[in-house]
Amino acid sequence: MNRQHIGVLIRKEATQLLRDRRLLLFILGLPLLQLILYGYAARLSVYHLPLAVVDQSHDRKSREFVQALVNSQYFDVALQLQSQDEVMQAIDRGEVKAGLVIPPRFATDVDQRNANVLVLLDGSDSASVQSGYSAAALVAQDYALQLTAEKVIRSGINVSATTVANMPITASTQILYNPELIDIWFILPGLVGLILQTLAITQAALVVVRERELGTIEPILATPARPLELMVGKIVPLLVLCLVAMGIVLGLGIFWFGVPFHGSLLLYFWLALLFIASSLGLGLFLSTRAATQMEATGYGLVFMLFGILFSGFQYPLNAMPPILQFISGLFPATYFIRASRSVFVKGVGLEFVWSDALILVVYAAVVVIIASRSFKERLD
Repeated sequence: MNRQHIGVLIRKEATQLLRDRRLLLFILGLPLLQLILYGYAARLSVYHLPLAVVDQSHDRKSREFVQALVNSQYFDVALQLQSQDEVMQAIDRGEVKAGLVIPPRFATDVDQRNANVLVLLDGSDSASVQSGYSAAALVAQDYALQLTAEKVIRSGINVSATTVANMPITASTQILYNPELIDIWFILPGLVGLILQTLAITQAALVVVRERELGTIEPILATPARPLELMVGKIVPLLVLCLVAMGIVLGLGIFWFGVPFHGSLLLYFWLALLFIASSLGLGLFLSTRAATQMEATGYGLVFMLFGILFSGFQYPLNAMPPILQFISGLFPATYFIRASRSVFVKGVGLEFVWSDALILVVYAAVVVIIASRSFKERLD
């Protein structure tokens, strides 16, 4: 490759980008918008679910159990009803997301260790179901342990010694890297990959076809630059813009949302560089195959959607069928998001993410070569 040819092409592409203020605003503004939306609107846990209560026992222990649910902050009592049918009607109308039915003689059943309550959850809302189900189970377990401890205390037995002696298994749980389970800490490392993929593929997919529609492709072809040099010259300015966008997202996430960065910034930069180059190469390949900007935009959106679904950002890869896991390996975001979470959250080094880095290197090289050959074929 001729450095002089590439340098001229880079200056030409950079000049075009800098002149298009709307495009610059879109490229730099979209990451901010996505981060703010995910940072404030996206929540993995749902709190303060409106709860309808049917208390048919009306005793101290039933009221304590309801209060325990409220104290967990996952539920807020919104309605006091008389029957299970009324609770289901309230859920159907959307007035509440959950219902609690406490049967008669609840206190007596608790003393006899066979008490049951019914928790109804709105199954049309998956987030509410998951949060409500987990919270109700934990509150019931905690309340049962509390009642057991009170009974032991009243019997005059040493609680700690007896409890430890009678427990066959004692489980101590420690959550690493994010002990307080803050949602944005989970989201940000993957969101960086999602934003970079969106920018790189959608913008690169328009590069060649835009030149063709504007009629500026002929002067470029009249230059002595080879197809591979043309591809590199078009990638570099977009790559720099994507790196600037990544810096904005990282800075806002770390300093505004308080997400700690535990790894090496230099390693993260090189991983991001490889990922952006891979995504830009993929976008350029799509641009060489498209006949119009509308078609290129459609290709970009399809690949972006598949990248979101199969990259592991939203859904765990190990829960997918083998065929879908194979498909996920066709997208560079799969490898970058996995490496991003390892470096960002865990603070690991290259020795733990070298395989993902190597795949991104190969992916970037192969896809740029394929894009240049496809460009040459379309010219012929």
